[in-house]
Amino acid sequence: MALFKLALAGATGFALYQYYKHNQQQDSGPAAFASGEATPGFAPVRNAGPEAMASDLPRWDKVDEEVDESFPASDPPPMGKR
Repeated sequence: MALFKLALAGATGFALYQYYKHNQQQDSGPAAFASGEATPGFAPVRNAGPEAMASDLPRWDKVDEEVDESFPASDPPPMGKR
């Protein structure tokens, strides 16, 4: 009987954990995305620009913008004439 009670307590704990984990995933999107910026699907994508980011940036220049717009491309943006 004690083994049955232990199994029941474990199953209840696991069910509560799964319920909590499921609710946490629905409420919060990816950490770097501003609210409403995540696209649905396997790999969420964020729009480019500082307004789509969750954190406020102290500064945002042209290079930051080009790098953000090029992601996830394999080549970085050009850095000017050499």
